Amino acid sequence: MSAPSGSGQRKDDHLRLAHGQQTSAPAPNDFDDVQIVHHALAGIDPERVRPGVDVLGHRWSAPLYINGMTGGTDRTARVNRALAIAARETGIAMASGSVAIALDDPSTAPGFRVIRDENPDGFVMANLGIGRSGEEARRAVDLLEADALQIHLNAVQETVMPEGTCDFSRWPQALEEVVAASPVPVLVKEVGFGLSRRTLRLLHDMGVQIADVSGVGGTDFARIENARRPGEDFSFLSGHGQSAVCCLLDAPQDAPLLLASGGVRSPLDVVRSLALGARAAGVAGAFLKAAYEGDAEHTTQVIRGWLTQLTELMGLFGAETPEALGRTDLLLRGRVREFCELSGIDAASFARRGDLLPAAGTTAASAGPSPTPVPPATPAPHPRTTP
Repeated sequence: MSAPSGSGQRKDDHLRLAHGQQTSAPAPNDFDDVQIVHHALAGIDPERVRPGVDVLGHRWSAPLYINGMTGGTDRTARVNRALAIAARETGIAMASGSVAIALDDPSTAPGFRVIRDENPDGFVMANLGIGRSGEEARRAVDLLEADALQIHLNAVQETVMPEGTCDFSRWPQALEEVVAASPVPVLVKEVGFGLSRRTLRLLHDMGVQIADVSGVGGTDFARIENARRPGEDFSFLSGHGQSAVCCLLDAPQDAPLLLASGGVRSPLDVVRSLALGARAAGVAGAFLKAAYEGDAEHTTQVIRGWLTQLTELMGLFGAETPEALGRTDLLLRGRVREFCELSGIDAASFARRGDLLPAAGTTAASAGPSPTPVPPATPAPHPRTTP
């Protein structure tokens, strides 16, 4: 497999630089400002945890997925193969990196097609940048026999990218065309700068069913593209944007179904995402590190470890289902609390969400080994002091 010298080199540069941001000690981010209140008698047997979630008419086995990363060269194909095998072995959903290079040069398609070849029955999302046509969207879906199509928004990245295209004026029209033309549901995501309240409302009005807020705090594509620029003169944009935490807190009532990614460093961050209203959380950096430095077996072991710990954490916090985490008591601190204050969100109300649960003696934890099934709690609307 070969790739055009410019596009292929850019893909390999992205992979190398993204991996370089994965240090041994995960960097602090806004997830650290979300503290789950510890209730010592709230826990349940992890055997009773049912982690499955419904997404776009499919039942995912866990509220966790491998987010879009790479593809299109020999090096990136090896990473995709390891990730695809791990997705197959663990049963979680997976997204590809942008398949635009394969649409322009079909010789690079095997680096993406390996995702479906290695995982023929799994939930697979194709990925394409905004600005492509409806016909190209259909080709992207066909390439991977995809169950959904991720359209990524990357205005900051395009601004910093040496080869970037900075005319964003047609993006809304192009997105509406893709939503109308795609044979599968369209999932809109950022690439690490966050989806604001206004953007989420606009996506809803366009008919987008699901969105990944993909906030700042994980892989920083402003830093990646700046490292590829002579002079590196856009360093001031590093860290620009809103975190996944802040995007989830500020999401409007009429937002699409929300997924969370961007700085998800551990199963605890997955739990925090679910507690803030996400249906599932996407991971790129931590799983990229496993696939880049190891092989499919190692990547599978890493993901299995996340799934085991996620179930154990849900048991610790007394949540039989991911939806039940929507009643978890949270303390919002630091930058997140400041964001809430400036955005008119009542941060203090998150500390008493559990008060809405049944009184002591009737909780799921005290109901014995075979409780009567109760519909999962629906997360309360995010409290706001302004409309």
